[in-house]
Amino acid sequence: MERACVMSKSSLRPFLVALIVWMLGACASLQVGDPVRVTVAGLEALPGQGLEVRMMVKLRIQNPNDAPIEYDGVSLQLDVMERPFATGVSAARGSVPRFGEAIIDVPVTVSVLSLARQVFGIVDGKPGQKIAYELNGKLNGPAFRALRFQSQGELGLPSAATKPSTPPVP
Repeated sequence: MERACVMSKSSLRPFLVALIVWMLGACASLQVGDPVRVTVAGLEALPGQGLEVRMMVKLRIQNPNDAPIEYDGVSLQLDVMERPFATGVSAARGSVPRFGEAIIDVPVTVSVLSLARQVFGIVDGKPGQKIAYELNGKLNGPAFRALRFQSQGELGLPSAATKPSTPPVP
């Protein structure tokens, strides 16, 4: 009976060695480098529906590494003034070249209630005011790899154009 256990342990040994070698190879293939830099490059209005406002967020992805980044899908959450504001996903596919950058368009949805809450929090009469934002998301990669990113910045509010006052015509 003891001999059967010894034989099964010895037949298991090559499997364990192969598993360890495979795991070391998988770890070596993980990209090690600097994190990508992601910023909001622009916002465009899209047609809304019901109680939703739709926008296109243009993300600028900068790759500071010596290897290209392949992506197949992107998701993001945009917080404004430390409150959830918009979320979106895109099935965009492509790559960010080594030491290069790319613009990725991601449609996002904002509820009208969230938009109203933000507007009331922003309006205080200061022209040229900037709004703080935080962006969290991920670039989905090949072979179950995902590259998560986080970014913070400020968005400028459009200032109302002021007309020069003209004297009344007599």
